[in-house]
Amino acid sequence: MNTSGKTILGLDISTSITGATVLQHGKIIESLFWDTRNKRLFPTFYEKAKFIKNKLIEMEDRYPIDKIYIEQSLQSFRSGFSSAKTLSTLSRFNGVVSWMCYELFDMQPEMLAATSARKQAGVAIKRGENAKEKVLQFILDKYPDLEVLYTKHGNPKPGTYDMCDSIIIALAGENIVRKGGNP
Repeated sequence: MNTSGKTILGLDISTSITGATVLQHGKIIESLFWDTRNKRLFPTFYEKAKFIKNKLIEMEDRYPIDKIYIEQSLQSFRSGFSSAKTLSTLSRFNGVVSWMCYELFDMQPEMLAATSARKQAGVAIKRGENAKEKVLQFILDKYPDLEVLYTKHGNPKPGTYDMCDSIIIALAGENIVRKGGNP
């Protein structure tokens, strides 16, 4: 299948920071993140969802999106990571935003697991390696003009990893479309 004219939206959804990338022919048209960590601005789950919906409406107005790919929310516990409550909230938020995409863009988004998306995008991560750092390096190598901001301690600023994850999801989606297959 030819991807000419196909515009892919890749999303890395979270209740704290959501990454979004619009990709066409392997070229980033726009990549950004939406920060909803401020409890004063976003005191509830629903305020966060409303903010993301408004951002998606803005994207819909700017781009003729042909396919939407979303990073699948975590499905299981990992020692030292999220609690059951956190996983449940993330899963709910992912579902709400997925539904918004379906309604706004009139298409069903496809869910991709992070590990399979990385493989589809061409990111090789060995056991024990920091996946976030490897993804960031892969993105910087592939898109050297992409602006990444760092803290005074030399760490990527909050939102950078989310934005990079959304690029990976979009790249994986574009690869899936090119092959004419399913995830």
